[in-house]
Amino acid sequence: MSGLVLKLGPHERVLVNGAVIENGERRSRISIVTPNANILRLRDAIHPEEVNTPVRRVCYIVQLVLSGDADRDEARLQILRGIEQLSQVLFDHDSRVQLDHATESVIGDQYYQALKALRALLPREERLLAARPGV
Repeated sequence: MSGLVLKLGPHERVLVNGAVIENGERRSRISIVTPNANILRLRDAIHPEEVNTPVRRVCYIVQLVLSGDADRDEARLQILRGIEQLSQVLFDHDSRVQLDHATESVIGDQYYQALKALRALLPREERLLAARPGV
């Protein structure tokens, strides 16, 4: 994760190698220079009971890697398979761009960037599922 920059709001929390760190009163910016550190911004966290859609499932696996709760090598294949499955149903240009970016990020061990790209698909997935109730 070298080169990752987190911009934190007041009192925002982040998980770094298993320790929860809370920002102070002011906005701050933190540069992560240690490669492969386990980092997860807690406002981005998806709770297990919220893993109820295809995009959320893939995001959750990426999140487990970022928190250090899943082995990167084992999760990589699951994530790439999940992205491939999503690419079978998300045909629009914007979704393709995000899926391609997520794939490249996973291959490059940039899991935070992969999560960011996949999270961009959540509103689209929500709209698609709302348009087809019962699916």
